[in-house]
Amino acid sequence: MVKHRKYSSKADHRQSNYVEINKIKDHRNKSNVQGKTEMVMLPNAESALKILCSVRLCAAIWSHITDCDETFNYWEPLHFLMYNTGLQTWEYDPKYALRSYFYLLINGIPGWIYKNIFSASPILIFYFIRCMLALTCAVSEFYIYKSICKEFGVHIGRLWILFQIFCPGMFISSSAFLPSSFSMYFINLALAAWWNQKYNLSTFFIAVSSLLGWPFVAILGLPIAFDITIRQKKTQTFVFWSLVSAAVILIPMTAIDSSYFGKLVISPVNLVLYNVFTSHGPNLYGVEPTSFYLINGFLNYNIIWLMSLLTPVMLLVGYFFIPTKSNATLNIPYYLSLAPFYMWLLIFFLQPHKEERFLFPIYPMISLCGAISVDVVQKLFNRINIKYKSTPNNSCYLNHTTCIAVIFVIVSSLLSISRIISLHRNYHAPLDLVRAIDTLPNIQENLNNGNLTYNFCLGKDWYRFPTSFFFPSDQFRVRFLKSEFKGILPAYYENDTAYEHDYFNDKNEENFSMYFEYEKCDFLLDLSTGRHTKLEPNYSDRLDEWSIVKSMAFVDSTKPNNILRAFYVPFASDHFVKMAKFNLLKRNKKNM
Repeated sequence: MVKHRKYSSKADHRQSNYVEINKIKDHRNKSNVQGKTEMVMLPNAESALKILCSVRLCAAIWSHITDCDETFNYWEPLHFLMYNTGLQTWEYDPKYALRSYFYLLINGIPGWIYKNIFSASPILIFYFIRCMLALTCAVSEFYIYKSICKEFGVHIGRLWILFQIFCPGMFISSSAFLPSSFSMYFINLALAAWWNQKYNLSTFFIAVSSLLGWPFVAILGLPIAFDITIRQKKTQTFVFWSLVSAAVILIPMTAIDSSYFGKLVISPVNLVLYNVFTSHGPNLYGVEPTSFYLINGFLNYNIIWLMSLLTPVMLLVGYFFIPTKSNATLNIPYYLSLAPFYMWLLIFFLQPHKEERFLFPIYPMISLCGAISVDVVQKLFNRINIKYKSTPNNSCYLNHTTCIAVIFVIVSSLLSISRIISLHRNYHAPLDLVRAIDTLPNIQENLNNGNLTYNFCLGKDWYRFPTSFFFPSDQFRVRFLKSEFKGILPAYYENDTAYEHDYFNDKNEENFSMYFEYEKCDFLLDLSTGRHTKLEPNYSDRLDEWSIVKSMAFVDSTKPNNILRAFYVPFASDHFVKMAKFNLLKRNKKNM
């Protein structure tokens, strides 16, 4: 369903738009503004929420786990809390205590309730939690969508939601069990509340996003704090709600985390101290050049990413060539509304440690800035038409420039869909392979023997393991084989979250005590690329030792054709992109 209407003056039509979005019955309002009329169509509130929920639930089901940090720092500790077995990283060791069990519980308790009511299997719990995260993301997007329509105008709001629906960045991040995704949900709510001048809610949501999610997103709250304290002169309101928010979040977080770690712990403080005030900081992992974010942004937002980077330039051009009344916001100036996005880019582009998930909190703002740039392009094109007398001076710019917006939406959507197909086609195999264990003959009968333990081994592909939630029983144990990797690997919990492992260190130094004996492996996950080393043999060729339970295609990233690998092009990608075989192996000597 869409709404059709005509609107009047700048501030009045923004407020009118906001009210009309919430009406269920379609209708048409007519008014004159200096002889200008415009027909505006956009999804109403009900339709927008349904669309967002639908696409986010699809992402929860079809997207793969893109970051091993999600597996080993969140899914595995949650598996331990639910089943008393799971892998632990050094960040959860009481000596360091960088992660929060309170965060795990908030996301995991709905899954625990679902498990106990319906006796659900681990994999169903995994997808239940994913769907819950996806719906939370959709609701936060719905509220920021309404606020964008009010603050920036219906046309920009319409472009924003169209860019958001198909973008690969949201496909990846919306249901990810990561603090950066969780922070994105509440940054959406904080921005929406800020643009609606609900300063108490905005302050609270920033606190939730930074204290309960990822502490570094407090940076995104600085423009909000500036607006409340300096522009609005509501310092008392800001200080009061900051203290209330900190108390509401930090008191239960500290109590719960301290009980799990066995000592007083404030995990956000520990995380900041480690990343900012240690000699090496986070630079032991994932050091990338500046081009990393430029490329990653294009992969996840394609041409909208490029337009978002140009937004300051576009707004400056618009300031000189477009009438102010048609190029303004309702409550907050552009430079302040968009400041969180560019501050974040500036800070993280300069950091040596770069990862895709670090941009998650600002993903919706990429679409917003992209939509603003497209809107300015339309207005500039209309001014050129007016200058050369090809359009009447009193005509609304949307009546003659809709084709420009349509081109951007179509090109962006096609590139986005192409990227999503490529992600699923190239990288989804590990989830399907581990799940295939449950289909083995007699596996359930053997699992009924509670004394039997299966060793599921990982070599060079350890970082592609999805999570223990994909095992049919807690009788499976993940084991690591020595490979070319020379960093620290996770270890199993010792039945107590307060237990301090001698194994762990915070310097990413390899510890050989974690490696398992190859001869004792019952299952093995192996990517067969045709290349091998002494430490990384091609296990799939050892057919005298192993049987292939299931084999699936997985991209061979060492081969050329990067464009066809990044974006799926029918027939061309099938022909030119080199695919390897990802195999689930079962040892022959054991009857399973």
